[in-house]
Amino acid sequence: MDDILRILDKEQGTVSAAKIARMLGRTEEEVSEKLEKLEEEHIIAGYKTIVNWDKTDREVVTALIDLRVTPQRGEGFDKVAERIYKYPQVKELYLMSGAYDLSVMVEGKTMKDVALFVARKLAPMDSIISTATHFVLKKYKSEGIIFDDNEKDTRQVITL
Repeated sequence: MDDILRILDKEQGTVSAAKIARMLGRTEEEVSEKLEKLEEEHIIAGYKTIVNWDKTDREVVTALIDLRVTPQRGEGFDKVAERIYKYPQVKELYLMSGAYDLSVMVEGKTMKDVALFVARKLAPMDSIISTATHFVLKKYKSEGIIFDDNEKDTRQVITL
């Protein structure tokens, strides 16, 4: 199972069951069944395309927002996180160690959109003690993909 997951991770989910089967010396049916099981068990949570928006006409502003939170009695941080991750602007959400409790990655059309999201949606929540917003100025690497101005393939080579 780990060998299939490593291949999918390395190839960013773009490799077929037939190719995985050839790489591992297994049948395509065997690999397809394993992939289906991994998807059903949510070990494979999804497949994602990574877009370099800087090379398109679409304007996207990304911000990392650190939150200090008062956990809810009997439920810890989970209920607060659930309220936050339901917003479509929220792309990623993590429980953190250190000075802040939660770290949220948010996308908006403008810096003002992101600022208003923080001011109107996050900051007013009873359990949010404080926020710190960090706007992303340039993305160098995401999901193992290096964002480079060159047109070459910049995927990292990972050996199994």
